[in-house]
Amino acid sequence: MSPADPSNTTPAQRSTRRSGRRWIVVGAVALAVVIVAAVAVTLHAGGRQPSTVALPFHRDSQMELPGDNSRFDYASLDPARGLLFLAHLGASEVIEVDIRAHRVVRTIGGISQVHGVLVVSQRHRVYATATGANQLVVLDEDTGAELARAPTGEFPDGLAYDPVNQTVWTTNQSAGTETVVDAATNQARYTVTIGSEAGNVVYDTASHQMLVAAQAEDTLAVVDPTTRKVLRQVPLPRCDHGHGLALAPAARLAFVACEGNATLVTVDLNTWQVTGTDRVGDGPDVLAYDQGTGRLFVASESGWVTTLDTRSRHLSVTGSDHLGDGAHVVAVDPGTGHSYYPLPKGPAGHPILLDEAPR
Repeated sequence: MSPADPSNTTPAQRSTRRSGRRWIVVGAVALAVVIVAAVAVTLHAGGRQPSTVALPFHRDSQMELPGDNSRFDYASLDPARGLLFLAHLGASEVIEVDIRAHRVVRTIGGISQVHGVLVVSQRHRVYATATGANQLVVLDEDTGAELARAPTGEFPDGLAYDPVNQTVWTTNQSAGTETVVDAATNQARYTVTIGSEAGNVVYDTASHQMLVAAQAEDTLAVVDPTTRKVLRQVPLPRCDHGHGLALAPAARLAFVACEGNATLVTVDLNTWQVTGTDRVGDGPDVLAYDQGTGRLFVASESGWVTTLDTRSRHLSVTGSDHLGDGAHVVAVDPGTGHSYYPLPKGPAGHPILLDEAPR
């Protein structure tokens, strides 16, 4: 609530109130300061966040990462080789980490404002979106060498791989499109229009379809990757600005993280109906699903992490707490259940990688 503005009165009214106005304004300003301070304390204390539930993991280790304290974005893990690739957006570089040896393998620079990163182990390739250059960058997983670049639409962000058609799909957030790149030739082949803004894209291994969060329209777009036609737009009525996206293929569920109202929406992929909503941390961003345990991880811009059990096809929250400032990125090792979170600033002031082991 803000105090009344004296400029809204008439000149005659202002002339009769001149003597008392000064004290009214001073009192109103003082009250506003108190209210703002109280709100700030409430927000800092997590008043807008969901109820705290102990997270079902504990700190196994943490390691220092190279670079500055700027923002991290996506992460992608090759579980067979134990190699984790981190998009250090603010530093315009990809950091490769050996999670078994707990060491940084290499830092790959020159990827302007890198957002998305995706390792495709069967091709020994790492794909990264150079958002500052509107390009998809192709890297050799073994050496880190840059192999090719392909043009994308405006603001390339998330990535997905279609193993049947051997294509890489790049979400162009601002353009509302997907750029489809031939993985054999590294050439951009097609553009698929999703909406006015596009969120994350995933490949459904069961239906062999691409799913995309159309974040401005708050729908889930289903695309045939062979014909590149949008087959349906599933309404998400309880979602505001759906961006993050993950699938539980065996359970036939899709999960959409809605940034605008801190909500996780569950969609039944058999009926294309919304079957549930759950409150998560403010600004939900990156999702990761562990097929082995049926556990879903939701990392939020606010630094809160929420875990949910999906084994009954009806979600239940198993943990929700503030993990650390900037903890909006998560990757999960399906073999060990360990989850990994890059943070821009650790206790010593350097960026760190948290390794959390399941309880």
